[in-house]
Amino acid sequence: MKITILGSGTSTGVPMVGCHCPVCSSSDPKDKRTRSSIMIETAGKYILVDTSPDLRRQALRQRIPYIDAVLLTHPHADHINGIDDLRGFHFIHRRVIPCHGSRTTMEAVQRNFSYIFRGLEVVGYSPLMEAHIVNEPFALFGQSIVPIHLYHGAMPATGYRIDGAAYLTDCSRIPESSLSLLTGLDILIMDALRYTPHENHFNIEGALRIVEQLKPKRAILTHLTHEVAHGDESRLPVGVEFAYDGMEIAL
Repeated sequence: MKITILGSGTSTGVPMVGCHCPVCSSSDPKDKRTRSSIMIETAGKYILVDTSPDLRRQALRQRIPYIDAVLLTHPHADHINGIDDLRGFHFIHRRVIPCHGSRTTMEAVQRNFSYIFRGLEVVGYSPLMEAHIVNEPFALFGQSIVPIHLYHGAMPATGYRIDGAAYLTDCSRIPESSLSLLTGLDILIMDALRYTPHENHFNIEGALRIVEQLKPKRAILTHLTHEVAHGDESRLPVGVEFAYDGMEIAL
């Protein structure tokens, strides 16, 4: 199995429009961050986690040939508004892609992008995706996918554990019942927005407390703002890294 960090940035991306701070002006390519998403490759299948507004750019950059399934974490714009970019894959392969998420997430996505799921015969749109509501572990291409209940401020969100890897983006609290599902990890990829506190996200200090509690073999901090320079990675504990766009993780 391989995980690729498609996007490692927060909702504004980095550089942020109109900003000329040191990180937004940085020449380090690892400081150029599109909106957060990952790709999981397993058994020759491609599983996309979230459809960021930068999906087209990410898919072209990584030369993604097709998408076999989508997992959604929550219905905020920076995690779902690229869903229309899946049409390009449909035009070529004519597949209806299964899309998995919590009831809250799937209801919002189906409401906001009804033509994606129901089609629009009047203008020749066929359905592109089929909705699957998940709140218990399920099988996908020979892998067990474990939804992880999280809180993104007061809002529920979903992380996912796949084998020895877990992806927990956009969260500020992990319930005890979810922590018990995150033991023995090889890879933990998690929200660590910035240095300063935020009510809806773990900041770096808070994320490091979770890393210390769960003790994964390797931890990767993502969904980063322009407060965080990739060059700051040397300040992190051993075994903890900053994500960057295009980063590949083999399991």
